[in-house]
Amino acid sequence: MDQLLPEEFEPTSRVLRRAQYEAFAFSVLDGDIRVRNESHENPANHEYLVTVVDGIPATCECPADAAYEGPCKHRVAIAIRPRILDLVARVQVIADGGTTANDRYEPAESDQCDCEELNEGFPCWDCVRTGRKTFPET
Repeated sequence: MDQLLPEEFEPTSRVLRRAQYEAFAFSVLDGDIRVRNESHENPANHEYLVTVVDGIPATCECPADAAYEGPCKHRVAIAIRPRILDLVARVQVIADGGTTANDRYEPAESDQCDCEELNEGFPCWDCVRTGRKTFPET
């Protein structure tokens, strides 16, 4: 697991374990990531924005990130999930005026969706949001 973490990350074993087993939900927002901890009774009270800089979860809004040495569990949870960091990198390239990676995207079987069932090849919102497909030209 350590090979996935950036050099500057030195989480405690407790933080690393929690980053692995807690039920986190991730949402990409303009190149940053909203992390929601679904393990809590009221997950809405446990949502934090993590800022990603050069492919590294750099900061988190949570109280633990400011109060303790080392990265918080939210930053570590992102760092150990390279597919999320790859998606954020794609969004950041697009937001900075770069080109999309749609032509190079090859979905895994688990990424399949129900786009085929929609009218005239129109993609579902999840495919557009994640960059798998674009809207058809009109």
